[in-house]
Amino acid sequence: MLTRRTLGALAAAALARPVAAQAWPPRDLTGIIMWGAGGATDVVARALTPHVEAALGAKIVLQNRPGGVGAISVQAVHAAPADGLTLLYGAENPQLHKVLGLAQIDYADFFPVNVIARGVGVIVANRDKPWTGLKALVDEISANPGRVRMGATGPGGLPHVIGAMLNAVTPVRVIAVPFDGEGPGLTALQGGHVDFMPVGVAAAAEHIRAGRVKPLAVVNPEPVPSLPEVPPVTADFPGFARYLPWGPFYGVWVKRETPAPVRARLVEAFRAGAANPAFTELMARNGNVMMNIAGEEADAFLKRWQSVTSWLLQEAGAAKRSPEEFGIPRP
Repeated sequence: MLTRRTLGALAAAALARPVAAQAWPPRDLTGIIMWGAGGATDVVARALTPHVEAALGAKIVLQNRPGGVGAISVQAVHAAPADGLTLLYGAENPQLHKVLGLAQIDYADFFPVNVIARGVGVIVANRDKPWTGLKALVDEISANPGRVRMGATGPGGLPHVIGAMLNAVTPVRVIAVPFDGEGPGLTALQGGHVDFMPVGVAAAAEHIRAGRVKPLAVVNPEPVPSLPEVPPVTADFPGFARYLPWGPFYGVWVKRETPAPVRARLVEAFRAGAANPAFTELMARNGNVMMNIAGEEADAFLKRWQSVTSWLLQEAGAAKRSPEEFGIPRP
């Protein structure tokens, strides 16, 4: 016969049962995408998520929440409960927020569920422009300082960092026109509202193949398999070699305080999803290098990327605050 004391003990045991032993997730998850529709982060997130849902056995409802060079989506996930039900689908930008004076939160405040892949940048121009390579573009900028329009995504975005590299190698003065992500920027480029834009190969590859934009150079020491006819940036400007290889990256994070069993469940599902052959083929076709890493290995990658890029911006005079202030070591 069950006594009141026995029933109380059973209830306490149920409450203390590890999260992993209970049905998780209890409901649909929310995935907040850092950039707007059509950009590289959005493309990667929407291609990966169906494979993760199959492994997780749950739905992930995706929302685009651009703004503040990623700071708005970072803050939204950071303010959510640490239950693993709110995911941040992000890119590299938060690792630069501190030195650019944009925010005090970076990926040190989150657990890396999966750093999916790293990308390669490509400098593309409006297809009606006469430039046949990066040198021709730089010559045009030099002849008309402050008149050539560059599409951008704000401080810390890929265009900003590549622009800082270019300015460090050969001083240029352009008009930076900001957009809420690479997708809107590429649309504006095709419409002639900007003249050129550094973007991720993942966002630009289909536009390049369709002839909607003109590639000038890949920001890499050598050509990439997905765009073999596009020369590396070092062909015209060898000084870029000191910063390369470099590129954007894509990943998924939850709050660092999320319970370990929940983190493990998410890591397992995203690892399986990222290994799906259809997804890895898509990533390779778009010029990305698969990583599919989590936890401590991902944290080490994130810290090194932050170190290299923060000090690049500092040396180029593009940082508002020194990396030293935040304990970011020199690479």
